[in-house]
Parts: sequence; structure tokens; C-alpha cells
Amino acid sequence: QVQLVESGGGLVQAGGSLTLSCSASGSSFNIPVMGWYRQVSGKQRELVAIMSSGGTTNYADSVKGRFTISRDNAKNTVYLQMNSLKPEDTADYLCNAYRFGSTYWGRGTQVTVSS
Repeated sequence: QVQLVESGGGLVQAGGSLTLSCSASGSSFNIPVMGWYRQVSGKQRELVAIMSSGGTTNYADSVKGRFTISRDNAKNTVYLQMNSLKPEDTADYLCNAYRFGSTYWGRGTQVTVSS
């Protein structure tokens, strides 16, 4: 089992920045893929960014050039640096981990961008 705990969400004005963090516990092995999804109430959960332990990344087109994902493999922690935030980035941001055929989710951290 892997437990994921997010932090760093909050309220920010449009154009501002936030950094999200997600720490994984319960596993002593490297987690091959960690990343971030987001969800707005009533809408489908969508990929924001994911990163492999080897450094390969994948971003949603809507965040390319504004968001940067990074991770500390030794700590099983993944980060999401979010710059130039827009009101449409407002969502619940959920940490995701994939390991040994299983997918794990954090409880989410709310990001609200005011116009």
C-alpha cells in the first residue's frame, strides 16, 4: 500500500504562483510514476502532469510552459510548480502514484485562482 499526502494548495490571484507537494509513504521501493491530476466538481478528472522515476514527463497542453513537475526519488515526493495561474486552473489537485500494477490517489488539495 502507498499513502499519498498533498500540501500547498490555497487561494491565489490570477498570474500568481503556487507549489504543490505530495509525499508517498508505506512503500520502501521507488515508485515508477508519480504525478498530478485535477478535478472540478461535476467534471471528469484530468491529467495535469506526470513524471517517471527516470525523469520522463508528460503535461496537459493547457499547462505546458506554465507548470513544472519534479520529484525527489529518494524521498518519494513529487512537486508541481504552478506559475502564471489562471482562473480556469481552479480545481482540486490530486496526487497520483502508479506502482506494481496499482494506482493510488491522495485526498487532494484545493487550488483557487481569483480573477
